[in-house]
Amino acid sequence: MEIEDGFIIPALKSEVVLIAEAEKSYFGAAPDSQKESESPLPISAPKDQGLYLAFLPINDQSLSLYLINDSQQPYLVHTSEVFGGNHRTLFAGTLNGGEHRKFDDRLIKDMDEWPAFLLRFIPIQNKLEKAIPPFERQLKMKPTQFFKHLSKAPILGKNVYLFAMERTTKDLDIRSLNAELNQIQPIPEAPRPVKPARSVDLHIETLHPSPDQLSNSEKMRIQLEVFEKNLNQAMLSGMDEITFIHGLGNGVLRKEIHKRLSQLGNIKYFQDTQKDQWGYGATLVRIS
Repeated sequence: MEIEDGFIIPALKSEVVLIAEAEKSYFGAAPDSQKESESPLPISAPKDQGLYLAFLPINDQSLSLYLINDSQQPYLVHTSEVFGGNHRTLFAGTLNGGEHRKFDDRLIKDMDEWPAFLLRFIPIQNKLEKAIPPFERQLKMKPTQFFKHLSKAPILGKNVYLFAMERTTKDLDIRSLNAELNQIQPIPEAPRPVKPARSVDLHIETLHPSPDQLSNSEKMRIQLEVFEKNLNQAMLSGMDEITFIHGLGNGVLRKEIHKRLSQLGNIKYFQDTQKDQWGYGATLVRIS
């Protein structure tokens, strides 16, 4: 879409809404399937597992954490935070089939400080039947990936950031798990998120001492890593906007940056900017 000042903003066709009869005569009437509705992002969930970790938005700052069992199999569940070699238990108990349990609350702005979550699942089998092995899953949240997981939660029935707990091949050490439940480990203080500069130069000459020795793919990898790192820090430190200077070139870097930004739900908009200085070789990102 092109706005008043000539900037072009990418948008999905399904997000376009007709607001005037003149538009209807040009575009045609919108079919019923295009009426405004909630369209959660697709998720990858194992059909035979049905176990999920869900982050329910309370407002634009807070999330509530839930465990969801969308299967008929009950489990003993142990959920903990991992600080290097230290663990802290957040929940330990039974999660029956068709049940959900809230176990914590978190602030979105502190996501970069969140430790990894370690979730362990031990099936409860009351009948003599084929053994179901226990399994575990460890997750470390990153904003640029986290906000892609918006979906409607089973059992809970609300829009959440949803993560399927897939079975792993790693066996659980039950003795080690019991020992952890009886220990209280000190929690180290996490560092505060670093606020990046409001304008980040992605020209490879500023990012690498010997750019001529790099292949095009290596240059792109380095530039995108710097882009994602600074975008993560901007989100977590509460910045409302940040500008990335990518240059004109062949447009590949600009296209990839715009593609990644269009997949994030907490970006208000992004647009080409600083025409006088960079000739549309920069992108302004507004963060919600």
